[in-house]
Amino acid sequence: MANVLNTDKQIAVIAALAEGSSIRSIERMTGIHRDTIMRLGVKVGQGCTALMDAKMRNLPCTRLELDEIWGFVGKKARTVKEKDGSVGDVWTWCAIDAETKLVPTFMVSDRSQFAAYAFVADVASRMATRVQISTDGFYAYTRAIKRSFGSNVDYGKIIKVYGTNEFGERRYSTSGVLSSQKFIETGNPNFDLISTSYAERLNATTRLHMRRLTRLTLAFSKKRENFDAAVGLHFAYYNFVKYHNTLHTTPAVAAGVTETKWNVGELLEAAA
Repeated sequence: MANVLNTDKQIAVIAALAEGSSIRSIERMTGIHRDTIMRLGVKVGQGCTALMDAKMRNLPCTRLELDEIWGFVGKKARTVKEKDGSVGDVWTWCAIDAETKLVPTFMVSDRSQFAAYAFVADVASRMATRVQISTDGFYAYTRAIKRSFGSNVDYGKIIKVYGTNEFGERRYSTSGVLSSQKFIETGNPNFDLISTSYAERLNATTRLHMRRLTRLTLAFSKKRENFDAAVGLHFAYYNFVKYHNTLHTTPAVAAGVTETKWNVGELLEAAA
């Protein structure tokens, strides 16, 4: 890849991908063929996944929110005829630290109990101290958190009821929250801080910056490899490069993972 594109062009392509530009639009803006853009995106995305796996260790997170976001590869589940699992619905599991906005880990899988076990075990392996965890009412989290954290966690759920009765018909936007209830599952969590608001905002950011997950769009991954790489690139860019106005820095700096804010060139170098 380095023999095809110089460093400046690679930076321009990766920056555009990370900011949510489609491959076709980058092709039109830069004159670089879409196949070259795709190959570079996959290579860098895989490197970003490995980078995050290495860097996100012994983290000082204190308050995590967990959630998962739906997407698909090739076609949606209702139209899948293949039995090999190469296409269909996929779920991106992610965690966010409410204090530093750091995403310590993510996982692309199905939405099963076994996937929850694997994801929560990965989260637990990266924490340095006892944490408070908040999730929605998805049943799989309860068993997974109990298995991986045991009693060494403060865990609460918030269950929201959505509807359109008070908000009118909304075809292209989510319905409003009619009510919500909080429950303490394990330990002694701060009841007022049981929330999934940051995780839901992270999902919105992810959809905004990943064309494959943007609602009501023609963009989608045809291969699982491409989807996984795009997710890896997004979260590495989010952690190490993207400036957060409330933090006045990046999540990686706020959490002590890096000392300074990275630029795209530094991310490329680290992911090589």
